[in-house]
Amino acid sequence: MSKGVAYAIISAICFGMLAILGKLAFAEGLSPLQMMQYRFGFASIMLFIYFYITDRRCLHASKATVFKAAFFGICMYPIQSICYMYSLKFIPASTTSLVFYFYPVAVTLLSALIFKTRITLLVSISLLFTLFGCGLVFFDAFSRNVSQIGILFALAAMAIFSVYLILLQSMLRGENSKTVTFYVVLTAAIVYTILEPPTAFFQLKPMGMILGVALGLIPTALAITLLYEAVDRIGSAFTSICSTIEPIATVLASAFLLNESIVFVQILGMGCILLGILLPNSVLLLQARRLHRKTITA
Repeated sequence: MSKGVAYAIISAICFGMLAILGKLAFAEGLSPLQMMQYRFGFASIMLFIYFYITDRRCLHASKATVFKAAFFGICMYPIQSICYMYSLKFIPASTTSLVFYFYPVAVTLLSALIFKTRITLLVSISLLFTLFGCGLVFFDAFSRNVSQIGILFALAAMAIFSVYLILLQSMLRGENSKTVTFYVVLTAAIVYTILEPPTAFFQLKPMGMILGVALGLIPTALAITLLYEAVDRIGSAFTSICSTIEPIATVLASAFLLNESIVFVQILGMGCILLGILLPNSVLLLQARRLHRKTITA
């Protein structure tokens, strides 16, 4: 359980860098399609090299596994990612994140409906803390007149990601999560290579090239691998709760990299999010330890 929680949190921090890197890439003149092509293109190369060196079994997949991965990589991940990036083009990163972070509620409700996951009082309280914390972290978004098109893109990204996590939990059963990760990224890379050939990469300025590689490494290769591992270990509902640490990473990174100020209300929001993450997982870990002790004494 503890490893699954750690994977989910680290994955969320990596995903939190997507908005920051996206804003920096927009400033360098990259288009959303270019960003997605470099993101998935470089990530597929990185993952292939990593698995080839560490565990080549991850590169071997059955036809059924490739079909599942292609479904995510062609039908879901590219659409969700492009919606997210286009929302950043029209509205502030904080607004995009605020809209996007309604997905823990959606995932939890869908898990209860589909997998009959029990929504306990503890989980309900945790969701309230995390959503309230997200609202505080991005409180300034409420007072802005934002683009309706940008909001629609953010809502679409949130909805697709929620369904994506639910399907992921179901389709990962009996599968090597690392293998699925690689082929999801690879098929997404093929889609974006067709839509936006990578030849323009060599015409970018050095900073643009660095950002292109960073998009492939941080919010993609690392983030997706750890996300799959987390869902495989602790399920989509608890993964989504842990993943709400992402806005904290976004706010802190924006302060250091984009020179944005952090006010007291945002710090209070971060505390609520952390409390929402730690509350259910600390109880689960405590229960697991008690069960382990009873097993030893028996």
